[in-house]
Amino acid sequence: MIEAPLDKYRDLVRPEWIDHNRHMNVGYYLVVFDFATDEFFRWIGLDDAHRRQHHVTTFCLEAHVTYHQEVREGDPLRFTTLLLGHDVKRLHYIHQMYHAKEGYLAATNELMSLHVSQATRRSASMAAEILERLARIQDAHDALPRPPQVGRTIGLARPARQGG
Repeated sequence: MIEAPLDKYRDLVRPEWIDHNRHMNVGYYLVVFDFATDEFFRWIGLDDAHRRQHHVTTFCLEAHVTYHQEVREGDPLRFTTLLLGHDVKRLHYIHQMYHAKEGYLAATNELMSLHVSQATRRSASMAAEILERLARIQDAHDALPRPPQVGRTIGLARPARQGG
């Protein structure tokens, strides 16, 4: 049975993550989303043992974060992860961070990761067993609607004009 979306990672907003606004600092969103990525990679089979055995790793190529509602010290966090797409060398996915008690969406993190050979530091194809698992996950995750944050770009719809 493939979990769709993956709903496994949990954390707590730590005191050292709090900034002068008394909420979680922007930089720590990336930290905790990276912990969610570690959980996702373990789930698909790209865990420490696999990386050591095959001398591979992953690099982040691109990441987009959206912020929806603040979280504060001690708040429980729940993360879901949806596989948006993949090929033999890349993974496209999105994490959604929720307040685990109150249920609201706090933030999202859309990422593109590259599978890399540790020997060459260049892109490398994933092992067949990982690709087979990803295909099964993709089938299950494709049945779900895409969050509205997927593929967003940053910019102003109508930039303010200077002068008269």
